[in-house]
Amino acid sequence: MKKMETRLFPQRHCSPFPCAPRRRARFIPIPFGRVVAFLSVCLACALPGAQANANEVVVATVAGAIGPASADFILRGLARAAHDRAELVVLEMDTPGGLDTSMRQIIKAILASPVPVAAYVAPSGARAASAGTYIVYASHIAAMAPGTNLGAATPIELGVGGSPASPPTPAAAPRDRPNDANTEAASAASTPLPSDTRSTEARKRMADAVAYIRGLAQMRGRNAEWAEHAVRYAASLPAGDAATQHVVDFIANDLQDLLAKSNGRTVQTSTGAHRLDTSHANLVVLEPDWRSRLLAVVTDPNVALILLTIGVYGLFFEFANPGFVLPGVAGAISLLIGLFALQLLPINYTGLALVFLGIAFLIAEAFLPTFGALGFGGIVAFAAGALMLIDTDVPGYGIPLPVIAALLTAGIAFVFLMSRFALKARHRPVVTGAEAMIGSVGEVIDDGLSPALSGSPESEGMAGWARVHGERWRVRAQAALPAGTRVRVTRRDGLVLIVVPTGES
Repeated sequence: MKKMETRLFPQRHCSPFPCAPRRRARFIPIPFGRVVAFLSVCLACALPGAQANANEVVVATVAGAIGPASADFILRGLARAAHDRAELVVLEMDTPGGLDTSMRQIIKAILASPVPVAAYVAPSGARAASAGTYIVYASHIAAMAPGTNLGAATPIELGVGGSPASPPTPAAAPRDRPNDANTEAASAASTPLPSDTRSTEARKRMADAVAYIRGLAQMRGRNAEWAEHAVRYAASLPAGDAATQHVVDFIANDLQDLLAKSNGRTVQTSTGAHRLDTSHANLVVLEPDWRSRLLAVVTDPNVALILLTIGVYGLFFEFANPGFVLPGVAGAISLLIGLFALQLLPINYTGLALVFLGIAFLIAEAFLPTFGALGFGGIVAFAAGALMLIDTDVPGYGIPLPVIAALLTAGIAFVFLMSRFALKARHRPVVTGAEAMIGSVGEVIDDGLSPALSGSPESEGMAGWARVHGERWRVRAQAALPAGTRVRVTRRDGLVLIVVPTGES
């Protein structure tokens, strides 16, 4: 074998264009001084904006019962304040209380907020009752306007016909009792405890609420003894007494006074100690957007019940009359929105089942000959279910009797109209089939009816032809009739119509 030789050839650049002479790369020096100066200018321009955000105070107004809508509004407000690095968030409150789940969502957000939160009970005449008292205790700064009050934080008993738990009446007013935890523990131990299940559940709720508000009071360094009295005995305090007994930090006449008195205070947030600088703060008032307004409307128990009723009736009308489309679309949307609202509310599922059962009975009454039994049962079931539907006695979350009466009246009117239409349909003449020929008017088309043939279906009377409904029919009559005589069909015998002149019955 020949030894294979490997030769190395210099690699050449093949191009259809002539190669240009190679030039040496020139080094362009980077002006680091100019880059540093440019970055310094950008940083200087950014600092005033950051400083403005740091001196920003966000104000969120909470008016009315605390529920899913207000909780969502406050949570998004705290998130925005944290994103903008605001100096303080002020919750201006006027509430009679609210749902426990929504209250705990707000408190969790306050405790986890890197921005300090100030709870301000305002304007004059406002209150922070029940759930509002817990939020005041959880906030980093608590203030009240003159003429306001807070307290009455006893948990409301849930259930049908529920009422606030009935704690033992104290011997003296809560603020006059000695702040001795051992004495209160001894008195509580000496009080006989009922053994029924309902009382046990009430004691569990009471113990949980007391521990919760005492923990918040100890965290913020506020009066824990009065907080317990507010829960156990539904005690309330005006603004002056609340500031004297260290329930709130101070009394502020307005927002500017609140910012002036908060300036320089050091509070403990989730990110550590924070010294407030609100001397030249810019107030940014948050307004509820369309989402918060829609959620507030939808989560109203009255609106939720109305949406459920419209949804069921709409779907029924669509199924009973396919092709209308609009009732089905409106009913499906209303039913889904109503169920979404109930998912956010404390509902009793037995009450919800009774509402659906009552509507089903009212609808069935329009089609079944029950002589009002199903209708009466539907009215009773719907009324009982509507009263049981919302499983709480919190103010603002009950369904008033006028709303229930209005829905029942609308349901009865709907059933009455459906029954009326059904009865009218039953009395209408038949327009299809063999029965539709009875009572029809025709005209004899031959010269005269001839005697019927023996043994034929027309064995009695005179037989001939007539035009009925635009068709030729074999007819039979008792007497001979000339052509053009108007006749009416009385009955049918196979393919032969028995007719009489229109003047006869």
